[in-house]
Amino acid sequence: SHGKEWKGDLHNRKKGGGCYWASNSISAVRDDNGQITNYMCVQDDVTQKYELTEKLSYQASHDLLTGLINRREFERRAERVLSTIQQNHHHHAICYMDLDQFKVINDTNGHIAGDELLRQIALVLQATVRKRDTLARLGGDEFGVLMEKCTPLQAYRVADALQMAVNDFEFLWEGKNYRVGISIGLVDISSATKNLTELLKQADSACYMAKDAGRNRIHVYQPEDSETTSRQGEMQWVSKINQALDEDRFCLYAQSIVTLSDQNDKKHYELLIRMEGEQREVIPPGDFLPSAERYNLIGILDRWVIKNAFKLLSSHPEFLEKIEFVSINLSGQSVTSESFLNLIIEELMSSRIDPAKICFEITETVAISNLTKASEFISDLKKIGCRFALDDFGSGLSSFGYLKNLPVDYLKIDGMFVKDMVDDPIDHAMVKSINEIGHVMGMKTIAEFVENEAIMDKLKVLGVDFAQGYTIDKPSSFIDILETMK
Repeated sequence: SHGKEWKGDLHNRKKGGGCYWASNSISAVRDDNGQITNYMCVQDDVTQKYELTEKLSYQASHDLLTGLINRREFERRAERVLSTIQQNHHHHAICYMDLDQFKVINDTNGHIAGDELLRQIALVLQATVRKRDTLARLGGDEFGVLMEKCTPLQAYRVADALQMAVNDFEFLWEGKNYRVGISIGLVDISSATKNLTELLKQADSACYMAKDAGRNRIHVYQPEDSETTSRQGEMQWVSKINQALDEDRFCLYAQSIVTLSDQNDKKHYELLIRMEGEQREVIPPGDFLPSAERYNLIGILDRWVIKNAFKLLSSHPEFLEKIEFVSINLSGQSVTSESFLNLIIEELMSSRIDPAKICFEITETVAISNLTKASEFISDLKKIGCRFALDDFGSGLSSFGYLKNLPVDYLKIDGMFVKDMVDDPIDHAMVKSINEIGHVMGMKTIAEFVENEAIMDKLKVLGVDFAQGYTIDKPSSFIDILETMK
């Protein structure tokens, strides 16, 4: 009525019955005497923006493989339960579950079988929990249940039902039947529970004790468990990793990163760590790296990679001549360590490797959670000529704003968007926007998980600079690659 411009978004219905989101701007049109004669509305269809926002919000709180909520959302809900417990004194419970035969099935039949098993197990668990319980996939083959307003006895009954349901389940793959077990750690949440960190540690240690007692069982957490378990778990992994270091049972693998535009560009390689078992079988990083991170051993492995990679590179100068650079992954523990920064500089100087041939990769989440330290670390190494890549970009779903504070050379687009971009328009839009933002900021882009030619073609059309994935090549022994390029 005042004739001022109004702006806002409205949910409108089309003539055909479907709905769409519109961004509206309504302004008054006046005659020569300044009287309002009519109003003009400019409407812009912003449905895609709303759908993208909705999808991002869903992806931020859900596990895309199983459709269950993810660890972040699970912890947020557990935190909410803890915040009300002092007032209403209800009993709640939490359980951590870990599949017992998952790695065997995954390693013998491949990750497609592993993914399908996880999807089917998620359905079995979902059908067993009570309607008001919160089931989540916490990562890998780990699941969690938050049981609100639930006595210890009721919680045990739910855990028992979950264990029986998994034991009764048969996984059929390529004509063969597989059985899996499940180890469950159960914790009662009462007003004595201090905080979320403490609660999660208790659930983790109870699950570990169920495994340690022979697997496929339920262990109810007791206050005296915690110290014993964490010490046992820590010693187990400390000794496993230290033993492998002593016996020289770590090795380097490498996977190539290829250009999608100028075919004259040289290849890049990403270096990857593998552990060898006592029978010299190759242990994939997913088995030992999470534990190395949990028990603060990841820094030792980063040091091993730096020393061994630089030693191999300095003894193969012809390889460095032929390639653009090699990428080395760094953990949050290393990025925040001054002694680690000094180690890199010393190793570069003593090995006489051109720093421009070394690119360090840090994940988006590590960079954001240690923004100041990470920025300093990157700046110090860029001064001497090293390059930097931001790994898994897009998975943290953070704003692009902080990129201005991180002087990185490459953005690695998270594979979770890349692998489905041919069939999923939202994932395609994510890859497109990350690529555009990267280019505006003067960075080159690298797509991960390029698993077929169709994805490769889409990436070329979008103008993504580099690609990495199984359609290009699988990780293989770095020493073998060095030997073949002599």
